[in-house]
Amino acid sequence: MEIINEHGTLLLGLTVAFGFFMAWGVGANDVANAMGTSVGSKAITIKQAICIAIIFEFAGAYLAGGEVTATIRKGIIDPRAIVDRPELLVFGMMSSLLAAGVWLLFATMKGWPVSTTHSIVGAIVGFASVGISVDAVQWGEVGKIVSSWVVSPILSGTLAFLLYLSVKKFIFSAPDPFLAAKRYVPVYMFMMGLVVAMVTFVKGLKHVGLDLSLKEAMMYSVLFACLLTMMGVVLLSRIKRVGESKHHSLVYVEKVFSVMMLFTACAMAFAHGSNDVANAIGPLAAVNGVIASGGMIELKSAMPNWILLLGGSGIVAGLALYGHKVIRTIGTQITALTPSSGFAVELAAVTTVVLSSAYSLPVSTTHTLVGGVLGVGLARGISALNLRMVGIIFASWMVTLPAGAFLSILFFYIFKFAFGVA
Repeated sequence: MEIINEHGTLLLGLTVAFGFFMAWGVGANDVANAMGTSVGSKAITIKQAICIAIIFEFAGAYLAGGEVTATIRKGIIDPRAIVDRPELLVFGMMSSLLAAGVWLLFATMKGWPVSTTHSIVGAIVGFASVGISVDAVQWGEVGKIVSSWVVSPILSGTLAFLLYLSVKKFIFSAPDPFLAAKRYVPVYMFMMGLVVAMVTFVKGLKHVGLDLSLKEAMMYSVLFACLLTMMGVVLLSRIKRVGESKHHSLVYVEKVFSVMMLFTACAMAFAHGSNDVANAIGPLAAVNGVIASGGMIELKSAMPNWILLLGGSGIVAGLALYGHKVIRTIGTQITALTPSSGFAVELAAVTTVVLSSAYSLPVSTTHTLVGGVLGVGLARGISALNLRMVGIIFASWMVTLPAGAFLSILFFYIFKFAFGVA
């Protein structure tokens, strides 16, 4: 308690700096997942992707980032183990933010798409198990997170594989791809509208007080999807065939998918901002709550607007200054993407997030996107994949949790020594 009362302002200031640094890492590494396939398929340029993501990521983080945040991130730490030592929680969350930020910076410099969720979880597990006790860690929750390493990329990859095969069969293999696109693209529009709306209604709007049930969310999502489909049909009816050859038809089809995947990228960026910003501001909210209460540890604390603003600003800064490296990895270095295949990847990834939310499964945006890209690559044949890059990405995933844990433990003991805590 004495440490909190004596150095509270300094501790909060350091945590704010580390939280911004972590949010910067989220923007530089994780936001690229939503835009990588759009850039790789040449639907938009990197500059356009950054501008679009800045708008939707910030809107998602600030407008739907959460009124209340659990101060013990995802229930990983048992609060009973630290109720008499609140300074340990403060040092631990500071260490976790700094450790995750450092790891994300290193991974981004290498162009590795790693999970920001697993970075912060690994950091919290590290300081809690070593700095407090092994029993202080909720190992059941950690097990769920580890299982998501396998579940999310397989599910997303399978969906992307099936979606891309359906596009090839029903549109590109048709005698007249133009007419086939006229017939089947509205179906994909409905699917896209449905899953995008589900992302917003299930994962985003609950943070602004609209905590809809799954049934209500589905009803509103179907209505939104129908409206979007009708708009799409009207737009398609105004497009006239340019040229009679099959080549001209294929060009037209890819342009249609370019517009569709741009829409999914925008929605995915909004959903990502509204949820994954918690990786940076969750620990900050924990420290702010402890210091504001004079050392009391509560399971939940109000989320001040300035913390949401800080998280959104950090994400925007990271994306704008350094997001291009991971965008290139996702979009160009795993497999060649076209607008139609990129659309399959993004729709599969968004669908995976929605299904996982409905069943409360912890998944990573990074893993779902990479899994989707791999699924599309496999649909073309194993030779279409850059297996060397795939191996590097998988290795970076395996290293993320222990790297975050090691760095967090190191920083935890440095902070304890610096503030004279035994």
